[in-house]
Amino acid sequence: MAGTLAGCNRSTKADAELGSPAIPSAFASMYGPLPNEQFPLPAINLDKIPEQFLRREMTYQTNENVGTIIVDTKNYFLYLIQENGRAIRYGVGLGRAGFEWSGRAFVARKAVWPTWTPPEDMIARQPELEQWSWKNGGMPAGLDNPLGARALYIYQGNKDTLYRLHGTAEIWSIGKAVSSGCVRMLNQDIIDLHRRVPNQTPIVVL
Repeated sequence: MAGTLAGCNRSTKADAELGSPAIPSAFASMYGPLPNEQFPLPAINLDKIPEQFLRREMTYQTNENVGTIIVDTKNYFLYLIQENGRAIRYGVGLGRAGFEWSGRAFVARKAVWPTWTPPEDMIARQPELEQWSWKNGGMPAGLDNPLGARALYIYQGNKDTLYRLHGTAEIWSIGKAVSSGCVRMLNQDIIDLHRRVPNQTPIVVL
């Protein structure tokens, strides 16, 4: 699932002197501050993210049904399939090597500003996380919570995979393999996806 890292073009000094292209206003509005959230979210610094990982609607051919979520782990994209051969594409961060997952699953439930409860195997690797175990009530929602502003809980059959689609404030991680198996998105993007998909939405992880 780690795949090859997507290219990340950075401006050079010469580029800066010549004047870098301005961020399109549509993106600036899309990733602006959200002051009415339970925990107000600041605007995202778009200079920190390669433009290909910003949300957009585009042509996308697939045999999957409209409404399906497809995670393209090779290229660090998530697609929400729309009608007429279109999809909404979001940039994502993925799991490190050794924490990969793939296959078909579905969204069993959704949460707004979720509590984070690290699984037992993660606590075994990182004992300092014991304070946030299920026995201790988990980590409360907030800007520092690893699940961010929203979470979609992924099941296969009646089994919780323990993987999530969730938000993150670590904008540098989009387009990289860094998380413990979960699919992380910019908070503004997971809020958008959360409102678009119902429970039972199918997910295909490639």
